[in-house]
Amino acid sequence: MSKRNRPPKWMDWIIEFYCHPDLLEDLQGDLHEYYSRNTPKGQLKADFIFFLDVLKFCRPYTIQKPKILGQMTFFNLLTNYLKTSVRNLSRNKLFTGINIVGLSVAMSIGILMITYIGQLLSFDGFHDNKERIYKVYSRYTDLEDGTKMDLASTSVYIGDKLKEECPGIAESLLMTGGWAQDDFTFGEKTLSLDGYNSSDAFFDVFSIDLISGSPETALVEPYSIVLTETSAKKFFNDENPVGKTLKSGEDSYQITGLMQDPPPNTHLGEFDMLISFSTLRIKEKDNKKLNDWNYIWSFHTYVLLDQNTTIESVQAFVDQLASKENDGEKYQAINHYFKNISDVTPGKGENNNLSGVYVNWEDVNKLIVLTIVILISSCFNYTNLSIARSLRRAKEVGIRKVVGAKYSQVFSQFIFEAILISLLSLLFAFGLYLLIKPGFEQEVIDSEGVKLFFTPSFVPYLLLFAVLIGVVAGIAPAMVLSKLKAISILGDLTKVKLFKGMTLRKVLVVFQFAVSMILIISSTISYRQYVFSINHDMGFRTENILNVSIYGTGVDYKMVRTEFEKIPEVKGVGTCMMIPGTRSMYGGEIKYNGDSIDIFMNKVDGAYLEIHDIEYLTGGGFNLTRKDSIGYVVIDEKIREKLGFKTPEEAIGEIVEYGSSGWKLEVSGVMDGYEYTDLQNPLNPTALIQNYDERVYHINLLLESADMISTMDKLESAWRSVDEVHPFKAEFYDVQVQDSYAEYKTMFGLFLFLASLAILISTLGLLGIAVFTMETRIKEISIRKVLGATEGNLIALLTKSFIVILSISAAIAIPASYFLFDRYVLVDFRERISLGFFEFAPGIVVILLIAILTVTWQTLKAASTNPSEMLRNE
Repeated sequence: MSKRNRPPKWMDWIIEFYCHPDLLEDLQGDLHEYYSRNTPKGQLKADFIFFLDVLKFCRPYTIQKPKILGQMTFFNLLTNYLKTSVRNLSRNKLFTGINIVGLSVAMSIGILMITYIGQLLSFDGFHDNKERIYKVYSRYTDLEDGTKMDLASTSVYIGDKLKEECPGIAESLLMTGGWAQDDFTFGEKTLSLDGYNSSDAFFDVFSIDLISGSPETALVEPYSIVLTETSAKKFFNDENPVGKTLKSGEDSYQITGLMQDPPPNTHLGEFDMLISFSTLRIKEKDNKKLNDWNYIWSFHTYVLLDQNTTIESVQAFVDQLASKENDGEKYQAINHYFKNISDVTPGKGENNNLSGVYVNWEDVNKLIVLTIVILISSCFNYTNLSIARSLRRAKEVGIRKVVGAKYSQVFSQFIFEAILISLLSLLFAFGLYLLIKPGFEQEVIDSEGVKLFFTPSFVPYLLLFAVLIGVVAGIAPAMVLSKLKAISILGDLTKVKLFKGMTLRKVLVVFQFAVSMILIISSTISYRQYVFSINHDMGFRTENILNVSIYGTGVDYKMVRTEFEKIPEVKGVGTCMMIPGTRSMYGGEIKYNGDSIDIFMNKVDGAYLEIHDIEYLTGGGFNLTRKDSIGYVVIDEKIREKLGFKTPEEAIGEIVEYGSSGWKLEVSGVMDGYEYTDLQNPLNPTALIQNYDERVYHINLLLESADMISTMDKLESAWRSVDEVHPFKAEFYDVQVQDSYAEYKTMFGLFLFLASLAILISTLGLLGIAVFTMETRIKEISIRKVLGATEGNLIALLTKSFIVILSISAAIAIPASYFLFDRYVLVDFRERISLGFFEFAPGIVVILLIAILTVTWQTLKAASTNPSEMLRNE
C-alpha cells in the first residue's frame, strides 16, 4: 500500500487503542483493504467511510480489558492475601508472638544501625565544594624494621609547599590539632575557650559561614580571633563582638569575626574559636621544627583543588617532593597521601586525629556484621517455625492449586505473610529502639562524639528494611510450600515430604546456637584481654598516682604544686608533659655523632622518675644539683642500640642533642621495659627528657590515704586557692590506662548485649520447635507412658536430638571463635592472652543449660498429660 493510500494515523490510533491485541491485526488489515478500494472514489470519502468502520467495530467482543481491571484483580489478590494471613496468624497466637518478638528484638538493632550509619555518612556532606576538598595524611616508615604508622597530622612544611609550589591547588589550609586552648578575659568575665589555630583559608575551604566579619581577612593578621555564636554570647550576650578585644595573659586578641556554631556532623567537632595561624608562627618563631619535613605530629593540612585538577596530579607532586626530602635518611621516611573530606570520618584508624569527632570504619563494620548475624538468626527463627508447621497448611496449598492458583501466586501468599509479620515487628522494634538508643549512645559511641538523630528521611529505609527482612525470613517456607503437589496433599498427607530428614531446620538451629555461643565466647575473650591489658606491667608505677591536668588553664603550675605539697596525704609531686600508656604521643629527634633518630618522648622532672619507680638497667634519674646548661635524659634500650652504644653502661655520661635547637642532654640512665604506648602500638625508641622549657601539662601526685574522698576534697580546695576559673580535672593513672582500652570494655559489653539478644532469639525459636515437636509426638508420649516409660525416660528420649544439634553448634563455635580472635581481633596486640578452656567454656555451658532447660520444660509439660485424654478417641 502506497503512503497516499493509507488512512490518517489518528484513525489507526483509535482502533489500536480499543481493539483487543488478538483481533487487532486481522481487523485493521481488513479495514485498510476496504480503505484502499474506496480511495478511487475520493480521498475524503474513503477517510469518512474508514472512520465510520472504526467506530462500527468498537463492540464488546473487540474491546480489550482496561488496565484498571488488571489492577483491581491485583488489589483483590492482595486483599485475599491479607485476610488469609491475618486469619492464619490469629489462629497460631503462640508462634505469631514468638516470631514477632524475635524479629522486633533483632530489628531494633537494625534500626539503630540504620540511624547510626545514616548519621556517619552525612559527616562533612554540607560543604559546597566537598568533591574538591582533601585532607593530607602522613605515613611514617621505620626504615630499620619496616613498620609503618599512618597519621592524620602533617608538618607545616608540606602545607606551605602545597600552597606555594603545587599547581592546581586553589587553597591550602593549615590547622593545629586542637592546641589553641586558653583563658580569655573581657572586662571582669574570664572564660576558657577551646579551638584551633587556622590559616586564612578556613572559610574558603569549609562551608561554615561568618555571621559578621570578612571571611577573606578574618584570620589573616596575627592575634586575630573568630568566635562561634555560643562562645560570643557567653561574653557579649546578643551584642556584635566584632572589633572588641579579648585578653589572654599578656596578649590581646582582636575579634575579627562571628561565625556559626559548627554543625554536629563535622569531623571538626565542637569548638569555641579560631585563632589565626600567623599568631602561632609569631609565638613559635624560634622553633625551627615548624619548617621541618619530619615534624608531622601537631598540624593538619587541607587542600581545595581547582575545578579541573585531579588528586592524582597533586599526589604525583607530593611523591616527588617526598623522594627528594627522604633521600639520605637512614632511619625513617615520611610520605603523604590524600583523603576526600567525606572519607575523613569514618576513617581507617589513623593516629593523631583532630580533637573533634573520629570514627573508625573497622569498628562500624564490626557492628554491621554483628547486626546482620543477629538479623539472620531472627529470620531463621521464622523459617524454622514456618517449615515446622508447614504440613498443617499443606491442604490450604492443595485447595489453592486445585482451583487454579499458580506457583507464583502461592509463593507470593507466603512471602506476603512474612512481610506482614515483619511490618508488625517493625512497630514494636521502633519502641525498643527508643529504649536502647540512650544506652547505645552512652556505652558504645559516646567516645566518638556522635549523637543519633532519627529523621523522617529514614522512614523509607526502615520500610524497605522491614520488607527485606520479611523476604529473607519467608523465602524458604514459601519455596517449600509452593512446590507441593495438590494430588499428593489431598490424597494422603502422610506421604508429603518437605526435606529428607528435615535437614534444613536442623542446619538453621545449629547456626543460631553457634552464633549465640560465638558471641558469648567473644564477650569472654574481650573482657579477659581488657583485664590483661590494664594490668600489664608497663615498666613504671601507676598505682595510687593521680594525674591533675593543667593543660589550657594558664595556671602557674609551681603555685599549684606548692599547695598540693602541703597536704599530708600527698607523698610525692612530679610534673610531665604527656601521660604514657594512654595513646597520647609526642615525637622528637635525638642526634649523636652525626646520627639522627626519631623518638617518642616525654618531658618530666626528677620527682616524676621517683614517684613512678622507673626501673633502670644502669644509671638513674636527674642530677638536680647541677648548675651548668646541660640537661639530662633517660633513654631506653632501643635508643641505646640505634645510637651505637654496645652496653647500657657505655651510654651513661654521653652527650646527645635533642630537637632542631640542638639542646644538649647528658644520658643519666637507661630504662628497663618502659612502655610509652599501649599494647596495640609497636614499641618505639623512647626518652624521658628533663623539662628544660617547663612545658608542663600534668601534675602527678603520689597519694597515700585511708579516706580518698576526703583527700580529693583537700586537693580540690588547694586548686581553688590558686585558680577559681577552671574546674579541678584529675584522674587516677589506673583509670586513664583503663580508658585507653575502653574499646575492649565496650566490645565486651556489646558482645554481651548482642549475645543476650541472640540467646533470647534462639531460645524463642527452640521453644517454638519444642512446642511443635511435643504437639506432633503427644500420642507417642502417651503410648510410651502407658507402656511404663518414666518422665526421665521421656526427657532423655526427646532431648537427645537437641543435645546432638547443640554439640554440633559447639563444634562449630569453638574453632570459629578461635580463628576470629587469633587472626583478626587480637592480632595487633604485642602481648595478649592465650586462648584456652576458660575462654571457651562459659559460652558452651550457658547455651547448653538454657537449651536443655527449655526442652526439658516442654517435655515435662507433655509428659504430665493424662494418656487417657489423648488416646480415648484412637
